[in-house]
Amino acid sequence: MKQQLDQFLEYLHTERGLSPRTVKAYRRDLDHLRKELVQRDIAAPGEVREHDIRALVARLHRQGQGGRSLQRLLAAIRSFYRWLIREGQAGSNPALAIRAPRQGRKLPATLDADSVTRLLAFPAETTLAKRDKAMMELFYSSGLRLSELAGLTWTQVDTGSGMLTVTGKGNKTRMVPFGRTAAAALAEWRKARSELASPGEPAIFLSRGGTPISTRSIQARIRYWARKQGLPQNVYPHLLRHSFASHVLESSGDLRGVQELLGHSDISTTQVYTHLDFQHLAKVYDKAHPRAKKK
Repeated sequence: MKQQLDQFLEYLHTERGLSPRTVKAYRRDLDHLRKELVQRDIAAPGEVREHDIRALVARLHRQGQGGRSLQRLLAAIRSFYRWLIREGQAGSNPALAIRAPRQGRKLPATLDADSVTRLLAFPAETTLAKRDKAMMELFYSSGLRLSELAGLTWTQVDTGSGMLTVTGKGNKTRMVPFGRTAAAALAEWRKARSELASPGEPAIFLSRGGTPISTRSIQARIRYWARKQGLPQNVYPHLLRHSFASHVLESSGDLRGVQELLGHSDISTTQVYTHLDFQHLAKVYDKAHPRAKKK
């Protein structure tokens, strides 16, 4: 089965254009299937039946895996078997009718507008501070994913129109705006960037050594500034993306627009932010309405 898995993962990377991180997640999930086949003495994936997959899901659930992880596992298995069927190596998809245990949706954490303002209010007096300011302003201004920001090059930036061309999940390209404050921070960083940049380096955001900055370094710098600015909660890149989505939706009410800005292929992924908005409105009601106030 190892050879078939390797061929499938290569297909995901080359033909479907999935990122190395996504392919790695597929490998991790499908390794559960591979181990299950070994334990059950099943020689080939084509011999797997529905009850084998149900047994795998039940075992992982007993071991503490949640509904979301099991849903992802089943999606990986279904995708693997679709490929096997196409390649003539399986006659049916044994995971097709199986559903993972349901799990309540966890609402994403966000920062309120005052906390974001506080976080981004640090003075950009050094080269690294100017870089960090530009990164964080772009995160919040455009709702970028961490990998999207780390991979930005100058050819993706149109300062005249205030737009970024971003390639996200599934190699899909979208246009996202950035505001005046982010544009000003980016311009300051561009002037200072020559102190770090290697000749011909296209990446916008660089490490101290002049190479493209890593996602881990971006995470560390955001944590650093959050502590320095006195924010009590854990601050991480995706928190700024969540905050961007929540604040835009709260102001505009345009769910479809937020979906396009975030690059979500399915609007149900974006709808979680409507729950945050209703949660906020409920708190306002409880505090303000005469018949809602607690005695």
